[in-house]
Amino acid sequence: SGVMETSKDQLVLGVQNYLEKAAQNLKPVVPIKFHISSRTDAGVHALCNAAHLDIQRAPGKPAFNEKQILSSLNYHLKDEPIRILSAYRVTSSFHARFSALSRTYIYRLLMGCAHYSEIPVFEKDLCWAPAGGYLNVPAMQDAAQFLLGTHDFSTFRSLNSETCFRSPVRTILEADIRPSSGFLSHHYEHRGLQFLEVKFRSRSFLYRQVRRMVGALVAVGQGKLTPRHIKELLEIKDARAFPPNAMAPPSGLFLKSVEY
Repeated sequence: SGVMETSKDQLVLGVQNYLEKAAQNLKPVVPIKFHISSRTDAGVHALCNAAHLDIQRAPGKPAFNEKQILSSLNYHLKDEPIRILSAYRVTSSFHARFSALSRTYIYRLLMGCAHYSEIPVFEKDLCWAPAGGYLNVPAMQDAAQFLLGTHDFSTFRSLNSETCFRSPVRTILEADIRPSSGFLSHHYEHRGLQFLEVKFRSRSFLYRQVRRMVGALVAVGQGKLTPRHIKELLEIKDARAFPPNAMAPPSGLFLKSVEY
């Protein structure tokens, strides 16, 4: 499930719901609210995310130290695929979302599958295997260069309730495509499957921007678009100009890190 807290009528809970439920075991005077750095969609993974919280204890009780918070939260999260990796005391001016200098996402692609049933069972929902076999990686690398730098990314964002309030201008600090290894892939080398990792780093991203950029790069790799088309899509500045059904699915996307 995604990071964001979900409303009462939604069947799937967000990571935030689980964190706040676990934090109630610290017996705070005021219910604890987590402020999370990066709000991922349902189906997207996070190798590492950051959040801040304020804990108000009963009068006379000492403040928790980092180790106590870490072990308590992890104990109450043990049945969920969520782990707290570290905890630090920060100044009151720190904000997990707004203090971030950059965020790095990786997208995992799998080449060589003629059919989705050929995706290794351990990689299910952890990568995208686009139809049509192998991708032209050099063409994708050429296309990715057009996404680097500061641009109006209107074509590369999905429309949502926040669209009209947020500037479509973003600066892509890093855009990189390279071969990668899959889980236990050296044991099935004979199957001819090959993993690729697409990496993007920016201070912040627009709604579904990474999935749209990856989808467009895959279309280039499949020969449906040329690298120049990426430049043209940027210049059009219209979300409706994005090729239909080209957005990459959430399964291959991972928030890798948040830099402060």
